[in-house]
Amino acid sequence: MRARAALMVLALLGAACTQVRAQTAATPGSAPAAPTAAAAATAAPAKRLDARADTAALRRTIDALADAHRGVVGYSVTNLETGEHLERRGDETFPTASLIKVPVLVTLFDLAEQKKLSLDDPVVLTDIDKVGGAGELQFLRTPLTVRLWDVAWLMSTLSDNTGTNLVLDRIKIRRVWQKMEALGLPHTKVHSGSMTRIASVAPDSSVKYGLGVTTPNEMAQLFALLAQGKAVSPTADSTMLWILRHNQDDSKLARFTYDVRLSHKTGDVDQARTDCGVFYLPARIAICVLTKDNVDRRYWAESEGNAVIARIGEAVVKAWRQ
Repeated sequence: MRARAALMVLALLGAACTQVRAQTAATPGSAPAAPTAAAAATAAPAKRLDARADTAALRRTIDALADAHRGVVGYSVTNLETGEHLERRGDETFPTASLIKVPVLVTLFDLAEQKKLSLDDPVVLTDIDKVGGAGELQFLRTPLTVRLWDVAWLMSTLSDNTGTNLVLDRIKIRRVWQKMEALGLPHTKVHSGSMTRIASVAPDSSVKYGLGVTTPNEMAQLFALLAQGKAVSPTADSTMLWILRHNQDDSKLARFTYDVRLSHKTGDVDQARTDCGVFYLPARIAICVLTKDNVDRRYWAESEGNAVIARIGEAVVKAWRQ
């Protein structure tokens, strides 16, 4: 089974690299370009982007879902075309779980944009780099040389913990802090590598929040900046959103919205489930739903944390589809 998983990951990496190189001939240190917004717009019929939702009804629906949940729910939802905004516990801090890998990805692309590294730089995987949990790199034979692009792809699409640590080893945790602060997101922090709390740069916060911490408003704002081309650059941001469209976890925001384009990242730990991203309806909706202190801590698709996020996503899509 592990050999088959290894082959699947190598095939995935090969397919991803082939698809990216078919789209653009990337220069060293620059982000490969995703399909352009202009091309997407010409392929789809024109629709009104300024249509407004019944936000009062939507708020009642979402708050009813949050009130019924056996745990704490925070959310932030913004229509980037109309400015309509709803939030609950928007500025309250929550554990991120693997959602914090989005700030890691943004920092990596920012350093590539500055030519301080290249996404084509080689990374050597050894046995000591391997950690458990999500991902497939832990099962591959070593030593194995891959590229920064490869590990960033796996970190973002399969939430690969080993891949995350390889990226953090290259860019350093404090640079993620600096980048988030520069974007006006001071509460969004990564504390350590995945499954390596012993090396945390903020031990007390690690004990309380785990891998990372953020607020619903800050993480929704990060996705809004990505959608607006203001997180790193228009080309880098569109590439990151393209990567995040390939997130393999469809148990939360994507569960009941499978026919809607969504760029997002999820997270799962015992007491928390998280999912944040951008819906394209075609109006762009930046959404972040965070949970904590969940009573149901089971790791399965039907867990209550997954379900409440899924229903909130469904309600948001229905509201703006009208």
